[in-house]
Amino acid sequence: MSKMHVSLNVSDLERSLGFYQAFFGVPPHKVRPGYANFDVSEPPLKLALNAAGAVDERGPLNHLGIVVESLEQVRAARQRLAAAGLPTIDESDTQCCFARQDKVWAHDPDGNAWEIYVLLDDLQDDHDHDHAGNPLSGAERAAPTCCVPSFGFVESPASCCVPSPGAEEAAGCCAGSGG
Repeated sequence: MSKMHVSLNVSDLERSLGFYQAFFGVPPHKVRPGYANFDVSEPPLKLALNAAGAVDERGPLNHLGIVVESLEQVRAARQRLAAAGLPTIDESDTQCCFARQDKVWAHDPDGNAWEIYVLLDDLQDDHDHDHAGNPLSGAERAAPTCCVPSFGFVESPASCCVPSPGAEEAAGCCAGSGG
């Protein structure tokens, strides 16, 4: 079953965790420095929370997406988007948001970023690395927001995703991330 994915920038991660735990009636699936997510079965939703400090003029929406169950579904989405003539960014075997993923991105006419992705490894047991898989030191506990690749006409937050070795870097996504 596919799930809707919503990624929000939040000003206070702890307060947001309390609210969404009460709102959905389930504990968070994953909590890391500067990041948390809920994997809700009813309604089928993957909600990511990114600590952003003060929410800027762009508002709290970071990006939207659809979580699918297989690489074949991501490939089919890539083909469908390309056939429709939509500009896309492909990220294969990428580490982002404390998980390994294969995904395709597109931006709607208003600049909202959408991703279609499959989790290759949820990295549920990894508490020692940042979004990009780099070891966390005591001074590096505040993680950046999850990356949203830029198509050049949409401003993206600081990147945090890094393709796994051998994967091509997505245009505008991982620049400046050290990966």
